[in-house]
Formats: sequence, C-alpha cells, structure tokens
Amino acid sequence: MKKFIILYNGPATPMEDIPPEKREDIMDAWKVWMDRIEDGLVDAGQPMVDGRAVVDDGSQGTALQLNGYSIIQADDMNGAIDLVKDHPFLADKTGKFSVQVYELAPMPMQ
Repeated sequence: MKKFIILYNGPATPMEDIPPEKREDIMDAWKVWMDRIEDGLVDAGQPMVDGRAVVDDGSQGTALQLNGYSIIQADDMNGAIDLVKDHPFLADKTGKFSVQVYELAPMPMQ
C-alpha cells in the first residue's frame, strides 16, 4: 500500500467560533468518514493554525489556506481519491474548500 497525505485547504473557522451543536455535527461527520475508510486511515492528523510562508529570498509571504492534514493509504492515487469522496471537509459545497492529495514518495537512501 502507498501512503498519501491529504491537506485541507480553505478558510478555517476557529472551533471556538462554531456553535456547540454545529461543532458536534462536524465531529460526528469526521467520525463517520474515519469509520468508513477504516484501515485506509494511517494518521487522522490534526488542525494547523497560524501558517507563515518563508520565501527563498528571505522574505515572508502569505501562507496558503492549509489548515490540517491526514495520512491515508491506498493501492494507488485513484484509490486515495476514492477515500476522500464525501469527506466532511468538502461538505460546504461552495468551491472554497478542497482536499489536496499527494502520494508520499520514499526518501532516497544516501
């Protein structure tokens, strides 16, 4: 099985700004997704906050709207894409949110 990192991209709302009943619905949706993909989930990951970009000229730029990650496993990219279908991060249906999927390549031995 190959490993894939999925990066959650979109405008984040701090959890403390989400009403408790909606927060519970969101967490329930994540549990449903994690239960659905079962052994495909390697690491549920965690949220990311306060991103910064360091540019190759030494300056700082605007970070992307990445606000979390998970690591999954599948036979190939198509299998990984199947695992993120109906992902709760994509529930908004506004086009503002995406799940970026990258295969994790093995590090070459030195």
